[in-house]
Amino acid sequence: MEDGAGLTSFRRYTWWAVPGTVLCVLVVAYGAWALDGDVPLWARVPVVPALAVHAVAAAVLLGGAMEERAAGVRALSGWLVTAVLAAGVLAVLPLARHNYGLWAVAPAVTVAVVAACLPATAGRRWLVGGAVGVALVPGGVVSLASGDGELAYAALFPACLTAFTVWTVLGPLWAWRIAGRLDRARQLEAELAVKDERLRFASDLHDIQGHHLQVIALKAELASRLTEVDPVRAAAEMQEVRQLCSDALRDTRAVVQGIRRTNLDDEIANATRVLAAAGIDARMDLEPDALKAQLADPVRQLLGLVMREATTNVLRHSRAAHAEVDYRVSGGRARLRIANDGADAPPGSADGTGLRGLAERLRGAGGELTWARADGDRFTVTATLPVTGATE
Repeated sequence: MEDGAGLTSFRRYTWWAVPGTVLCVLVVAYGAWALDGDVPLWARVPVVPALAVHAVAAAVLLGGAMEERAAGVRALSGWLVTAVLAAGVLAVLPLARHNYGLWAVAPAVTVAVVAACLPATAGRRWLVGGAVGVALVPGGVVSLASGDGELAYAALFPACLTAFTVWTVLGPLWAWRIAGRLDRARQLEAELAVKDERLRFASDLHDIQGHHLQVIALKAELASRLTEVDPVRAAAEMQEVRQLCSDALRDTRAVVQGIRRTNLDDEIANATRVLAAAGIDARMDLEPDALKAQLADPVRQLLGLVMREATTNVLRHSRAAHAEVDYRVSGGRARLRIANDGADAPPGSADGTGLRGLAERLRGAGGELTWARADGDRFTVTATLPVTGATE
C-alpha cells in the first residue's frame, strides 16, 4: 500500500464487490419481475420507481459506510427511511403474488445496509438476529393463509437469504476498514520513526555541542584572565579554543552524516585534561584489566557518552574542587562511576536531552544509568552495561 496506491485499488475493488454487486442483484431480480408478462401491470409498474429509489439509496448508504469516518445512522437517516419505504413496496408486491424467493431480496439488502452503517456493537447483532427471525413470518403467514403447501420454503428461504446477504455485505466492508486501519498505522509508524530520529539527532547534537561549548567557554575565560599576567599561556589557551571550535564543527558535520562515534578511552583522557584546566582535582581509578577488556562497540559508545555528559555537568552544574572517575569490568558488566563535590543542583532534571535521555538509551541496551546526590553537595553518576550483546 505504498503511497496509498494499493489502498486506492482496494477501495475500488470493495466498491465493485459490495455496492456494485448489491445493485446488480437488485436490478436482475426485480428487473425480471417487471418484465414478466405473466405478472399483472398493477404489480409490475410500481416496482420500477421503487427499484430505482432503493438502488440509489443503497448505493449512497454503502458509500457512506465505506468512508474512513462513517457518517453514522443519524447523518444518513433520510436515505435510510427512503430505503426502508422502497424496500416495503418491493416486498409487498411479490409477496402478494406468492413469490417467496423475491420478496425478501430488498428487505435483506436494507438490513445489510443498515448494519453496515452501525458500529460493530451489540446493536448490530440484535438488528441482524431480529431481522432473520422476522423474515420467517411474512412468507409463512401468507403460505398458511393460502394453503399452497410451501410453508417450509416460504418461511426458511427469506431468513436464510437475509443472513447470507448481511454476511456478503459486511465481510468485504470489514476487510476494507481493517485495511484502512493498517494503512493509518503504517503512516503513524513512519511519523514516529521520523520523530525518533529527530530525538536521536537532538540528543547527539546536545552531547557534542553542549560539551564543546562548555569547554570553549571555560578556556576563553581562562585566556581572558591570563592576557595581562601570562600572555604566552593565554595565547596557548586561545589556540586550544580554536582547535576545540574546529573539533566541534567536525563532530557536528559527522552527526549530520550519521557517522560519528564516541570512544570511552578518548572521553576519559579528554575529561582529565578539561577538569584539570578548570582547576578541579580529578582522580582516575581505572582498572587496567577494564581498559583492556573487549567491549562491544555500542557499549564503548554509550559509556563514552556518559563520560562526556558527566564531565559537562561537572563544569556546568557544580563548584567542584574534586572529581573521581571509577571504571571497572566484573561479572560480564562494565561499570563507570563519576562523582564530584560542590554540586549546585541535580543535572538532567530540567529536560530529556541530558542524563534522562542517556538513561533511556542505556535501558534500551540492557544497562542502567543512575544518579544521586548525597552528603549535601556530592553528586554521583553510575552507568552499567553488559560487556557484550548490547544493542541500542
